[in-house]
Amino acid sequence: MKILVTGGCGFIGSNFIRLLLDSRDYEITNLDALTYAGNLESLSDLEDHPNYRFVKGRIEDRDLVAELMRQVDSVVNFAAESHVDRSIQDASSFITTNVMGTQVLLDAFRRAGCKGVFVHVSTDEVYGSLAPDEPAFKETDSLYPNSPYSASKASSDLLCRAAWKTFGLPVVITRCSNNYGPYQFPEKLIPLMIINGLEGRKLPVYGDGQNIRDWIFVLDHCRGCLAALEKGRKGAIYNFGGRCEKTNMEVIRSILEILGLSEEMIEFVKDRPGHDRRYAMDTSLAMRELDWRPEVSFERGIEDTVKWYVDNRYWWERIISGQYRNYYRVQYGKDLGVKP
Repeated sequence: MKILVTGGCGFIGSNFIRLLLDSRDYEITNLDALTYAGNLESLSDLEDHPNYRFVKGRIEDRDLVAELMRQVDSVVNFAAESHVDRSIQDASSFITTNVMGTQVLLDAFRRAGCKGVFVHVSTDEVYGSLAPDEPAFKETDSLYPNSPYSASKASSDLLCRAAWKTFGLPVVITRCSNNYGPYQFPEKLIPLMIINGLEGRKLPVYGDGQNIRDWIFVLDHCRGCLAALEKGRKGAIYNFGGRCEKTNMEVIRSILEILGLSEEMIEFVKDRPGHDRRYAMDTSLAMRELDWRPEVSFERGIEDTVKWYVDNRYWWERIISGQYRNYYRVQYGKDLGVKP
């Protein structure tokens, strides 16, 4: 099978490509715009792999997407603007990529007559926020997005559903809880706390730190996406989660304990506007239909993640300094042509 992976230089996309090349005989085309969170260095060791190629470009580029779509069977769409804080500051790029870009992909998939599956990777944030005593999100729950980011993802989910109902496209939508693991961009909670701890800086915590998230190790999520690609029911939505609800403070204390640091490093800061209080995912449908379940416990996953950032300072130090953005120029002799 020939697969187009969009956003493959991002955190989850790069881990998914590694999983595919380690476990399957797939030919992979990685389409990524290399915006600030796309890091070509995350896949630098795969550049000569016979079943992998990288193409720089945006999913909104109709001509490029049409050309690539004629060369593949299936699509796994990770490409997205995904940081809530940035969406609050300026939502325009979120609408362009997450909404318009998804529609471009769907149109091209249909016109090319692709014979495989279109897997659209979404987020638990489209469901909104849960009260402490409410049951976990189910795939049939209504969508109540509370940030420009989650609203743009909910919009893209609805476009995918419409493509399935209107044109019969073999679309599968996945929604996942908070991921963590290797290659995550330093602005996200867990890598930010690890790096700040290693650098001796304060660990900023929004509000009272009691916001609850369902944490899942990134490779467990990637296994779910692969199961959706290979076994997903067309038109279905599947929730993935680690079945591991923890407050932000619990996560941060785990990191400090592993690093041997004091809680005095924690600094509470003004809460984010529209900050959802709790997410939790009911994964029973994925477990039943895809024979999927999370395999990595939080205790094991967070230890492995902290160790990875300790052992791979070169990777994240180049992001913090901005040097990682020179890699494309060195490899391809061209400027990125995008703003940081």
